[in-house]
Amino acid sequence: MKKVICQIFGHHYAVTKKVTQHIKEYECIHCGKEVTTSETGDLSVLTPERQEINDTLKSIYQRRHCTADHAA
Repeated sequence: MKKVICQIFGHHYAVTKKVTQHIKEYECIHCGKEVTTSETGDLSVLTPERQEINDTLKSIYQRRHCTADHAA
């Protein structure tokens, strides 16, 4: 039934993880479909490969901002 709602009205995504300021991961609150922001700014299906890329980006992003915060 929940998938039918998404087919009729479209997905209703909620942010599940902030990777960087511009890249986030989302999950549909109805059917559970997971997507992420792509390099072009569009939403793409969250594949294991994209999940790994996001995890790497997040660790790099956190290291850069942690270092910048301590240097200031």
